[in-house]
Order: sequence, then C-alpha cells, then structure tokens
Amino acid sequence: MGSSDSSELNSTRKRDRRLATAHSNSPQSPNSRDIGTLGENLVAEWLQQQGWEILHRQWHCRWGEIDIIALGRDEESEINRGNENSPFPIPHSQTLAFVEVKTRRPGNWDAGGMLAVSTTKQAKLWQTAEIFLSTRPDLANNSCRFDVALVRCEPSRQNTKQILPPLTAANSQYALAGNYLLTLQEYIRSAFSN
Repeated sequence: MGSSDSSELNSTRKRDRRLATAHSNSPQSPNSRDIGTLGENLVAEWLQQQGWEILHRQWHCRWGEIDIIALGRDEESEINRGNENSPFPIPHSQTLAFVEVKTRRPGNWDAGGMLAVSTTKQAKLWQTAEIFLSTRPDLANNSCRFDVALVRCEPSRQNTKQILPPLTAANSQYALAGNYLLTLQEYIRSAFSN
C-alpha cells in the first residue's frame, strides 16, 4: 500500500467517525443517557397519576444517584394494616419510594434491565437513600421501599419531532418521544431490601 493509499484510507476513516458522531448526537437518535431520562420522565408522570408526589429526580451524592424519590400512600400497606376498627389502630403515614428506572431497547442482554440491579447496585442505592434521609430528617419516620421500573424503548412508526414525552393518554403507561415509543413494562414495588 502506497503512502497516498494510506492517507486516503485515514481520511476516509476520519470522515466516517465524524459522520457517526454527528448521527449519534442528532435529535433523531438520542444517546443512552437521553433514553434513560425519557424513561424516567415516563415513570415520574405515571407515579404522579397514581397520586405520588415527586420529591426529587436524579438525586445524587458521592455514593450514587437515585432516579426518582417519591412520597405517597402505599395501598398495599394500607390493605395489610387490617381492620380500621381494631383496638390497635396504626396511624396513617406516607411511604417514601426510592425508584430505580431501567430503560432498555429491544434485544437487551439484562432481562429488560432487572439484571442490572445487582446486589452491588442495591447496596449503592441503599447507601444513597441513607444519605438522602440524613439530609431530610422530616422524612425519616416514613416507611421506605426500593422500587424498580422497567421501561422498554423501541422505534416508533410515527414521525414526531418532539423530544420531551407527554403521555399520549391519561393513565397511560406509554409515551412518544422523538421517534421512540416508551412503554412501562413492569413496576416492581419493594423490589429489594437490605
């Protein structure tokens, strides 16, 4: 291979890299972080529709980040409290949910994101939640749980240009964002504990 062939090959490689970079940053093709944020938007909106108050999004400290911190009534614990006329009534309190959102495209390797919530990840979330509670002692007496939301992201057949995902219908588990359809596949309450 001569020097002119080599320089032509190098310039072709550089051009291909520039095109690939330009394509990956285009609004039509959001990167993984953008896709994750879109999934978090869908879950936060869904939680609000369920009556939960979103206290924080992407709360972080030196130990890690919690995607969503929400405060609300936990219907399951209300049902499990038993009869309201019991001689030992339990005062109604709110539940603090620390939500880990995993947004995945079809054909992922980690069971829709569930395998990414390893014991190491759980320990980091637990530490981060403890630090959060130390900064908010007013919330420390609420019951707490760790939830996992699995969101599927796939190309949409609709040709929309909008990036922020408004829900397509009230109480829906779907949202359109750009050229993507996001679906809340599964919301796992109390997915893990210490």
